[in-house]
Amino acid sequence: MIKIITYLCLALFIMVFLSISHHLIDMPSWYVENILLIKCTLVGIMGGILYCLRAVYLNKCVRKEWDKDWEVWYYLRPIASGISGFISYIFLKAGLLVLEADAKPDAIAFGYLAIAFIAGYNVDNFMKKLESIASSVWGIKKSRASDDINTD
Repeated sequence: MIKIITYLCLALFIMVFLSISHHLIDMPSWYVENILLIKCTLVGIMGGILYCLRAVYLNKCVRKEWDKDWEVWYYLRPIASGISGFISYIFLKAGLLVLEADAKPDAIAFGYLAIAFIAGYNVDNFMKKLESIASSVWGIKKSRASDDINTD
């Protein structure tokens, strides 16, 4: 369990550093040009890390149900969350997810980041939402994968 907590805290530190690095370091032009996409991915990872940290203290301290069989989940969940954050950006950019934001200069960017965080924090429900969109837009049937196990 200590390895998991260390991994999550180190990953969180790295994600925060990467999110502010373009202010501290002269980053390559491709990084700066794709900063919102990169930040959505990083914020998605942070959402997953928060979910994992919460799961650690709930399962270890509150419920007293720590199970080593779930350790792989703690390592992979932030990665799945980052992918969800990345995908949320693509769906927002494509107009398949729509933000109702004010015309304030940073409102759209913060909206993207908020959706990315939610997508990273709650991967299962985000995937269900994407399947619902795919079903209504393209007529694709929903998969059974999200119905098998609910980890959120």
